[in-house]
Amino acid sequence: MKKLFRVALTSGDVDGIGPEVTAKALAKVKSQKGIQFYLWRSPHFPRKYLHLIDKHFRRLEVKSWHEALQQPTDFHKTLIDINSPLPPARWVEAMAKAGQMGSLDALVTAPLSKLGIIQAGMKDSGHTGILKRISKVPEIYMSFLGKHFNVVLLTGHTSIRKAYNQISAERLEHCMKLSKELRDWLPAAVRHQPIGVVGCNPHAGEGGVIDSKELDVFGPVLRKLNRGKKAFVGPLVPDVCFQDIFWKKYSVYVASYHDQGLIPFKMVHGAKSGIQISLGLPFVRTSVDHGTAKDIAGKDKADESSMKRAIEIAVDRLKEKPIKW
Repeated sequence: MKKLFRVALTSGDVDGIGPEVTAKALAKVKSQKGIQFYLWRSPHFPRKYLHLIDKHFRRLEVKSWHEALQQPTDFHKTLIDINSPLPPARWVEAMAKAGQMGSLDALVTAPLSKLGIIQAGMKDSGHTGILKRISKVPEIYMSFLGKHFNVVLLTGHTSIRKAYNQISAERLEHCMKLSKELRDWLPAAVRHQPIGVVGCNPHAGEGGVIDSKELDVFGPVLRKLNRGKKAFVGPLVPDVCFQDIFWKKYSVYVASYHDQGLIPFKMVHGAKSGIQISLGLPFVRTSVDHGTAKDIAGKDKADESSMKRAIEIAVDRLKEKPIKW
């Protein structure tokens, strides 16, 4: 029988909305042919959410990833339930190692707090930091997919000063190439549109009057990668390019720094419909586009839409289907 793709879900902070959105999302996604789901969760995972999962899967409980891999993967309606006492940040670390070794095909993550990472004895800045440390890739770029537009961040969780200094020709070229790979996953109607590369300065440097970064870095890289074609357009003026009249003009935006891309993205898409994909990893990784929301944890008020889409898009990528919204 054909081997199933292995997709692991980490349910995030136990006292956040991760367990709720993970269970609700699994109940809606249900079993998928060709996919073996693995759920990482705490012994304190609310029973009511386990009961919800049990309505749609045959849940097989184990204690570790090693034990999970010993289970047969020939029946997609079985969910391997990893009931782990480890801190949630360690689940992500274990899955990064599994992805690096080729024993995991995709990882879908529920929200995890920075404090939870510190309490686990780790110094990483978020999921991306953990994944980058373990995978040892040159760089991981956070990308965000939404109904109206898509964004890739050239720099991540860092200060404005550091972000500016990190914008080099090599980094920009690497990010643009991976953004083109992301564009190739999108539906044909979007795939033929160019990628908009957003300048880092007001007015995209105003032709060097405000700053020369756009002339010295962006311009040469754009010319090099375009080579007579129009795969990339830019550098775009940051305070104009995210207006709704431009959404259908670009398949993907490459934003220079975190807030430049995520303020417009989250204002338009909120915390319900967007999802994140990590570019640069040797395996698929998707995530929700919201935080732990501990103030509503366990109250059945959390919206699982982002987690549901994160799971669906991970499955689509493994099955090489276009990402649809």
